Amino acid sequence: MKTIGIIAGGGVFPRVVAEAAREAGFRVVAVGHEGETDPNLSLGVDAIHWVKLGQLSKIIKVLKRESTDEIVLAGGIAKKGMFGRARPDLRAIRLLARMKSRNDDALLRALADELEGEGLKVRPATQYLGRLLAPKGVLSRRKPTARETADIEFGWPIAREIGRLDVGQTIAVKEKVVVAIEGIEGTDTMIRRAGQLAKGELVVLKVSKPGQDARFDLPTVGPGTIEAIAESGGGCLVVEAGRTIVLERETLVREADKAGVAVVGR
Repeated sequence: MKTIGIIAGGGVFPRVVAEAAREAGFRVVAVGHEGETDPNLSLGVDAIHWVKLGQLSKIIKVLKRESTDEIVLAGGIAKKGMFGRARPDLRAIRLLARMKSRNDDALLRALADELEGEGLKVRPATQYLGRLLAPKGVLSRRKPTARETADIEFGWPIAREIGRLDVGQTIAVKEKVVVAIEGIEGTDTMIRRAGQLAKGELVVLKVSKPGQDARFDLPTVGPGTIEAIAESGGGCLVVEAGRTIVLERETLVREADKAGVAVVGR
C-alpha cells in the first residue's frame, strides 16, 4: 500500500487531506507539531509522530522510517509561534542561515527542497482535493452590490501585488480604500481588525501569489472566515477560483447566507 506522509500544521486542513488520502486507499502517516496541530488528527491517520517546531532532522528521520512515497504539507504554522515556541535543531539552523528571506514562500520552498534532497517527494495536496477548489461565480445567495463590485475591481490588482511581494494573501477594502493587509496574524484576525477600523461592509479579497507553488500555502477559507466577516459588520468575500481551497463549503455557504455575506469565486 502506498504511504502518504503529511507534515501537519494547524487547523482542519491536515484532517481533510488525511481523510481524502485514506478514502483513495493510501496509508497515511502524519507528523504533527506540538502546540500547532490538532491532537484529534491522530484519529484520522494510520500513524502519527509529534515534533517540536523546528525539529527538521526528526521530521526527515520519521518520514524515511515510515517509507513514505509522497509528502504533503498541510495546514499553517502561526508565525508568532516561530518567535516563541520554535526550537530549531542544527539542521534547521543551517537551513535558516542560508536563506536571504524568511517569508512564507521562501521558508516553504526551502523546506521542500530539503525534503526532496533526501529523496522525499513533495506533492500538492490538491492532487487529492481538487473538489475543494473554489469554483468561478457567486457561491452565496446574495450577489455583490454595485459598491462592492467597484471595490473588487479596485482591490484585486492590489491583492495580487501584495501576494507577489509575499507579504500576505488577503486584503480588506472599503469604498476604494485598503483598510487592512494580512500580516502574520492570519486572515481572520486581520478581518476583525479591519472591521474595527472601517465599521463593517468590507470587501475581503484572498488570492494566490503570482507564481504560487501549488505544493504548499494555497489560500484557504472556511466557515471561520465568514464568521470573522459577519462579526466585523458583514460584507463580501472574494477568492481566486481554481486556486483557493474552500473548507466545509456547504457550511461556509450556509453561514454566508445566514449573515448576508456575498461569496464570489473570481
